[in-house]
Amino acid sequence: MVKRTQQPARDSKQEAKDVNKSKNGLFASCTFSSLGLDPKLSDQLQERMGFEAPTHVQAQSIPVILSGRDVLVNAATGTGKTIAYLAPIIHHLQAYSPKVDRSHGTFALVIVPTRELCLQVYETLEKLLHRFHWIVPGYVMGGEKKAKEKARLRKGISILIATPGRLLDHLKNTASFEHKNLRWVIFDEADCILEMGYGKETEQIIKLLGSRQYEEGDDDDVVVPKGAQKQTLLLSATLNEKVNHLAKLSLDDPVMIGLDNSKLQQKQLPIESPASPDSDEDEMVIHVNKSANPSSEDYGIPSQLVQKYVKVPCGARLVALLSVLKNLFEREASQKVVVFFSTRDAVDFHHSLLSEFQWPPKSETQEEEEASKQLFLKCKTFRLHGSMEQEDRRSAFANFKAEKQALLLSTDVAARGLDFPKVRCIIQYDCPGEATEYVHRVGRTARIGEKGEALLFLQPVEIDYLKDLKKHGATLAEYPLLKVLDKFPLLGNMPRIKKVISLESHPWVISLQRALEFFTYAEPKMKNLAKNAFVSWVRGYAAHKGELKSIFVVKKLHLGHVAKSFALKEQPSLVGKSHHKETMKRKRDERQRGQHPKKRKKMSGGNSRSTTKT
Repeated sequence: MVKRTQQPARDSKQEAKDVNKSKNGLFASCTFSSLGLDPKLSDQLQERMGFEAPTHVQAQSIPVILSGRDVLVNAATGTGKTIAYLAPIIHHLQAYSPKVDRSHGTFALVIVPTRELCLQVYETLEKLLHRFHWIVPGYVMGGEKKAKEKARLRKGISILIATPGRLLDHLKNTASFEHKNLRWVIFDEADCILEMGYGKETEQIIKLLGSRQYEEGDDDDVVVPKGAQKQTLLLSATLNEKVNHLAKLSLDDPVMIGLDNSKLQQKQLPIESPASPDSDEDEMVIHVNKSANPSSEDYGIPSQLVQKYVKVPCGARLVALLSVLKNLFEREASQKVVVFFSTRDAVDFHHSLLSEFQWPPKSETQEEEEASKQLFLKCKTFRLHGSMEQEDRRSAFANFKAEKQALLLSTDVAARGLDFPKVRCIIQYDCPGEATEYVHRVGRTARIGEKGEALLFLQPVEIDYLKDLKKHGATLAEYPLLKVLDKFPLLGNMPRIKKVISLESHPWVISLQRALEFFTYAEPKMKNLAKNAFVSWVRGYAAHKGELKSIFVVKKLHLGHVAKSFALKEQPSLVGKSHHKETMKRKRDERQRGQHPKKRKKMSGGNSRSTTKT
C-alpha cells in the first residue's frame, strides 16, 4: 500500500523536473533589460506579465529588431514570437520626443491571418502598454462594423493589428486612415496568411504601403526620426516557397533567426560566415540570400511535446474519441483539451452531441434513470469555426481561455498562433489538409516550456501518413486504446471478453455505439446535424491534395462505416440512394440526348445495316 501511495508523488516530482528541464532549454540566461529594452518596459514584462527571462527566440530577435534590420523569424510555436516583435516597437515609440499622439496616425502595423489571433495580439499589446498610456492600440478585422473601425482610425491608432482583407479595404477606401508615419510592418504567422489565400491581398498591401525612407523636408506631421528606414518583419513556424516569395517581395537584406547551420545546409540555403565569438548580437543570427528557395517545409515542434497516434477502424472512430476524452478528463480534472475537425458541420455535430449526450443511457426504472443520468463528459464544451457569428467566436475564444477545465472543438481557425493557457492535449480527429498544418495544430499545447500531449487519429488505410510526418522529423508512438477501453465499466450483465478480436467487437464499443445511435435518432435536430456532418466530411476527405491523395483515397472508404462514425445507422440518402438515382437519371438523360444524332448517322449511312438489325 505504501508503494502505491508514493507512486503518484514520484510521478509528479518527475513531471516537475521534466517541465523545469524543458523550460531551462527554452529560456535564455539573460534579462530583458540586458537586451537593450527600456527599464520600464522590462519591469512591465517581468512584474505584470510574469516573464522572468526572455526565451531564446526573444533573446535573438529583440536586439536585431531594435537595430532596425528586416528580420525573418522561423521558430517553433509557443516560443514567444509576439513579445519578440512588440517589445522593440514599444521601446522605440515610448522614447519619441515629442510624445507619440493619436493624431500622428499609425506607426506600426501587425498583419495576422485570423480574427482570434488578432484579438489575442491586441490583448497582449494592451498589457504591454500599461505604463505607456499615450501609445494607442487598436484592431480592424472581418466581422466587425466598418463604420466603427473608420471612426477609430479617424481618431488615430498608434499600433494597429489587422487581418489582411479588412486592412486592404481600409487602405483603399478609408481616407482618414493616417499612415504617413508608418515605420514597422509585421507579418505574423506569414505562412498561414498565404495558405489561407491572402497572397494577392498581401502583395497589394505591400504596394500600397510602399517602401519609404524619411528625409529632411518631409511633411511637418511626420514625426518618425529623419533617415529612419521602414522595417519589415516576417514570423512563421514553417518555411516554404510561398513564405520565401513574400520575403523576396517585402524584406531588404534580412536577418534569419531560428535556424541553425545544419538545418540551413539541409535546406541548401546560402550561409554567411559566422560572426566573431566576441560579438553578442551577430553571432546569434544568420544572413540569408533572398534568392534562397527552400524546397520543403521546416517543422518546429516543441521538444517536450509527447506525440502519439491511435489506429481506429472508421466505424469505431466516434466511440474511440469519446472514450479518449472521458479518460483524459477523469485522469486529470483540471485541464483543457482541443479537438480539431476538418469541417464546420463536423464541429457543430460533435458540439451538440457532447453538450447533450448523457450516460448511462437507460436504467431499469424511470426514477433510477433520472437519478443516475449525467453528461458523458463533465466539462464545459465550446466550439469555434469560421461560419460562426463574430460575437459567438469572440465569446467562445474568451470563455475557453478563462476556464480551468474545458473542451474546445474547432476547425483550423484555432490552429495558428493562438495561445490558450494550460492546454494539456491536442487531438487531431481529422488529419490536416496538408502535412505542414500538423505542427501548427499541435503547437496549441506544450507552449513556453510546459508539457503537452498530441494525439492523431488514423484509420488503418491512412497509416502511411506517419511516413509523411517522419520526413519532417515528427515521430509518433502508438496510443494504447484497448487498455483505455478496458478501464470503463460495462452496463448490465454484458460479459467482459478476455481477448478482443477486433476493436469493433469490444463490449464497451458496442454498448456506447448503440447509445449514441439511439440518442441521435431520438432527436430530429441531432439526426440532421449528423447527416450534414457526414456529407461535408466525405467531400472534405475527397479534397485532399498532392501527395496526400494517395493516402486519403475516398474510394477505399466504406461509407456505411463512415455513417457509424456520425452515430448513423445507415448511409444518409444525400450520398446514398438519392445520389445514386440522380447519377443514373443524369446518365440516362445524356444517353437520350446522344442517341438522336447517332440514329441520323445510321440512316444516312444506307439501309443495309438497319436491315440486318431487324
